[in-house]
Amino acid sequence: MKILVTGASGYVGNNLSHALAGMGNEVHALVRSGAANKLLQHPNIIIHKGDILDKESLLTAMKGCQQVYHTAAMVAPWAKDNSVYYAVNVDGTRNVLDVALQTGVEKLVFTSSGGVIGPSLNEPMTEKDPRIIGFKMDYELSKKMGEDLVLQYAKEGMEAVVVSPSKVYGPGNVSHALTSNAVIEKFLKKGIVFIPSPGTYKACFAFVDDIVKGHLLAMEKGKRGEKYILGGANISYYNFFDEIRKLSGGKGKIIKFSKAVVKSWAILQMLVYKITGIHPRFTIKAVDTVFSNYTFSSEKAIRELGYTITPLKEALQKTIHHLKPPPHA
Repeated sequence: MKILVTGASGYVGNNLSHALAGMGNEVHALVRSGAANKLLQHPNIIIHKGDILDKESLLTAMKGCQQVYHTAAMVAPWAKDNSVYYAVNVDGTRNVLDVALQTGVEKLVFTSSGGVIGPSLNEPMTEKDPRIIGFKMDYELSKKMGEDLVLQYAKEGMEAVVVSPSKVYGPGNVSHALTSNAVIEKFLKKGIVFIPSPGTYKACFAFVDDIVKGHLLAMEKGKRGEKYILGGANISYYNFFDEIRKLSGGKGKIIKFSKAVVKSWAILQMLVYKITGIHPRFTIKAVDTVFSNYTFSSEKAIRELGYTITPLKEALQKTIHHLKPPPHA
């Protein structure tokens, strides 16, 4: 089967592309840069250089494809011009949907984000729960708008499904410095990690292999116009990194930072940016998201798709093996 994966050089998109190629499919990998070629070395992967903002390149890449996995997105924690989030995550998604209709694609799976669902209070959030706060992050709002587009097209008859991964970690390429993998890797190499005080804030950590399988299951069994949370272990930041420390045999330090300190750090980064042009790794808008619980229930995906969650210990062991530097390093 011919299948298009947008964002094929990204973390989830790359792992998904290789999984699909390994199953014998002809994968059309849409990438923006030739530098992505080394990440997509497989006889069943055909690289198409293009952009979801360029319909002509989408038409070329999608020609003859029966399925589309739309994983491409603007996910960087900061942008000089916030409109780029909406251009990529909304306009780009509309282009993918329009071209999919034009080329007769049979089904599309859209990769959204648990961030769209938002923070949780006492219980893990489900697909039906209303968001408890407004949108402060352009990334989350733009992904919500993209998600709404997909659901609207599905309502009008298009075979399209939304999946919402939570905080993903596991073997794969590290992108920006605040991804789970990047933080875990730094903890393993330098023996230090910073978490929000008092250390009891929880997040839903999902193993990348589960996320990839969840995408495949959504394509196979997902119902048109439905949304499925693809999550994992709901665990406090402290317990998550403490488990990594135990499994890796390290003596890393888990340092708790107050909200005031993190906010000051964000302000300082913006000042440095204005003076030096060095992009901030963290913004003031993101502070509240760090000091909130983001726990999710995958019950719907488990029930309707057959989604499974790898035990935390097993998933972390595989992640540590992938990220931990060799003894001589």
